[in-house]
Amino acid sequence: MSLTTSSLTIERVWCSLCNHYITTRKKREKMQRLTAKRTVHNVSLSLSRRCISSCTSQTYVDAAYDIVKKAGGLFIADEVQSGFARTGDFWGFEAHNVVPDIVTMAKGIGNGFPLGAVVTTPEIAGVLTRRCYFNTFGGNAVAATAGLAVLDVIEKDNLQENASMVGSYLKGRLSQLKEKHEIIGDVRGRGLMLGVELVSDRKLKTPATAETLHIMNQMKELGVLVGKGGHFGNVFRITPPLCFTKEDADYLVETMDYSMSRM
Repeated sequence: MSLTTSSLTIERVWCSLCNHYITTRKKREKMQRLTAKRTVHNVSLSLSRRCISSCTSQTYVDAAYDIVKKAGGLFIADEVQSGFARTGDFWGFEAHNVVPDIVTMAKGIGNGFPLGAVVTTPEIAGVLTRRCYFNTFGGNAVAATAGLAVLDVIEKDNLQENASMVGSYLKGRLSQLKEKHEIIGDVRGRGLMLGVELVSDRKLKTPATAETLHIMNQMKELGVLVGKGGHFGNVFRITPPLCFTKEDADYLVETMDYSMSRM
């Protein structure tokens, strides 16, 4: 939704954190005030769970990036959940007009193996040479081998393409389900990183927190596990394995449909 004036178009989005409509101009003005006071030196915009739990829009991310960079801050892309092909792109930040100064990654990098990594510029990395830093298990051969194996499987099994294709299919089916069930207020996300927001009133966007937990438990009894997030705990976080198939997607939607129909 957008508001148009004679000289300016302002995106108007629902914020699940604020629980009301806000404009990206308000966010821009607030961040400009913070940078003017030099209180914002770094910004970490998670392009993963926030994009499915709340309202991190394209306009907001681009505006925040521009303001912080002009103020001399650093852009940190949190790819712990969205990285390694989950969104259909290899990195979540690829969907935005940004170039990260630092990228953090974990979870998908090791496919269950405890592994994390940070990638940054030579200039930023050089700071560590002037500090005492060590990591007991940093760079060990077992972790490195696990990480390389994950990269091999993503490439050989075309998991990035699968995440994009099956994710688009699943999002489409969930959007169809929204037309059937009034409790579904929004379906959002990319690839195999989707969010389904549940509300008791679509117009007021009233969070259906209790209903979300009930439906989630009903789906668990039927063999489907989904997480929940958002400030009010009313957003299903759907992040299945990258090998998820269309048949798996169908079963997930049918299970959600059945559970909602029994409410």
